[in-house]
Amino acid sequence: QVRLVESGGTLVRPGESLRLSCVASGSRFESLDMSWYRQAPGKQRDHVATITASGFTTYADALRGRFTISRDNHKNTMFLQMNNLGPEDTAVYYCYARLGGRSDWGQGTQVTVSS
Repeated sequence: QVRLVESGGTLVRPGESLRLSCVASGSRFESLDMSWYRQAPGKQRDHVATITASGFTTYADALRGRFTISRDNHKNTMFLQMNNLGPEDTAVYYCYARLGGRSDWGQGTQVTVSS
């Protein structure tokens, strides 16, 4: 089982930037495909971005260009850089790891965008 711990969520104002982190333990991080998802109040959990073990990245169409996913295999950490945030980005952001048929979720970190 992979343990995932997100951090970096906080209250920010519209137009500001924020970077989230997800630290993984319990498995070989460099072998994991890693993703960010988010869930706004009363809505389903949606895919934000993925970075594979080989470094290939994919994004939700609406977020491409504002959000950047990256990873540091030496630190067992995945990042999500979010720029020009708006109220629509308010959500709990979750880290997700997958290796073969096995997957794990983090507990989430709250991002609130409000003036």
